[in-house]
Amino acid sequence: MMQQETNPLVLAKLEQWQDARFGLMMHWGTYSQWGACESWPICSEPWITRTMDNYEEYKRAYENLKTTFNPVDFNPEQWADWAAAAGMKYVVFTTKHHDGFCMFDTKQTDYKVTDPACPFSTNPRANITKELFDAFRKRDIMIGAYFSKPDWHSPNYWSPYWATPDRNTNYDPDDNPELWQKFKEFTYRQIEELVRDYGPIDILWLDGCWVQPVSAIEKLAHNVEKCKNQDLAMDDLAALARSYQPDLIIVDRWVKGRQENYLTPEGNIPAEPLPQPWETCMPMAGAWSYYPDDNYKSPRKLIHQLAEVVSKGGNFLLNIGVDGNGNYPPEAVLRLQAIASWMNINREAIHNTRAIAPYIDGKCRLTQGKDGSIYAIYLADEGESTPPTHILLTSQNPAVTACVHLLGCEELISWQSVGNGILITIPEKFIAATPCNEAWVIKISHIKN
Repeated sequence: MMQQETNPLVLAKLEQWQDARFGLMMHWGTYSQWGACESWPICSEPWITRTMDNYEEYKRAYENLKTTFNPVDFNPEQWADWAAAAGMKYVVFTTKHHDGFCMFDTKQTDYKVTDPACPFSTNPRANITKELFDAFRKRDIMIGAYFSKPDWHSPNYWSPYWATPDRNTNYDPDDNPELWQKFKEFTYRQIEELVRDYGPIDILWLDGCWVQPVSAIEKLAHNVEKCKNQDLAMDDLAALARSYQPDLIIVDRWVKGRQENYLTPEGNIPAEPLPQPWETCMPMAGAWSYYPDDNYKSPRKLIHQLAEVVSKGGNFLLNIGVDGNGNYPPEAVLRLQAIASWMNINREAIHNTRAIAPYIDGKCRLTQGKDGSIYAIYLADEGESTPPTHILLTSQNPAVTACVHLLGCEELISWQSVGNGILITIPEKFIAATPCNEAWVIKISHIKN
């Protein structure tokens, strides 16, 4: 069971984050030059596929990508403008993925974008994380730092003395406490740099759930090679981070405990609302990182997923994989622009809302504003290009004095009570001049208590 956060500063920040409802994630690193999967191909697990037969050759070539990484098209202001227009209220950026390559100017390793061996290091914007955070912060977008707890480049995580059979340390930390302590100190110093030197940060998004405490009993009950005590003392790490950022949200993903301030179902939307604050993180395309021929979800699909998540009380964190030159793929830009057109009319049904049972009513997804207004987001079928003449909601019983609007149309629309529900009639003139596509939103000013 998730432990309830009690820090009032963190609780207030969580409330602000829940008001945001929609965020942007970005996977970007040296691997983007290949249009390949982030980090995982250098991990020796049976499910991994690579473009080379020889692992050592592949790993050398992968790590050598640092010497060619030169994303001269990097323009975080443009990215922030697109995100803000699409109604995205927070960003989560991969400051360091599992491969250990740092997209910030860490002092703990030379495997970073600002190292002289990286050609982008001479660029005035070489400290990518700082530039990106500054640009998004200027658009009043909350800042989230993705940080991988495992680091497959660190000799104190994957020691050169042993082979690397899987994603875990290639040694037992309990048997090699000095080595693990060095890695722990390395991790603390890098996170301290991020929370100390990069301005106000709202979210520390920690990935790599296999880096967690494991008791001696748990080790005995499982295969010891797959169950290692990788204890970073998260309470101490959280205290360090919050000594610089007192209201910091910490997301120690999938590790039950006080430092998992919200849940993060990955790539799927829960069938029912979750009992704690939560966020569905999902790629806009098929992969998290940039692939040149990836398949992107349609704008309609993405808008429907946003409505589905928010109706169940969650946040929607939508990921874009950036290419090796520092560009958003054109397919991603088109989808952001389509979402922006829809959000320009309907954002009040998303931002600052909360779930209201039963969440789903026919083809509508329900949300509730803080003033008590109910929003019914009608999800259009494929080929359905205009709103229907009538929408019946069986779960919402309006007050006698309730006003009903179709967002994007100024005039009130007529309605009548049907049992404990409401039958809404949309005028033909609104149907002929539909304010948007993909989904339409009915706003009911207030319902009976």
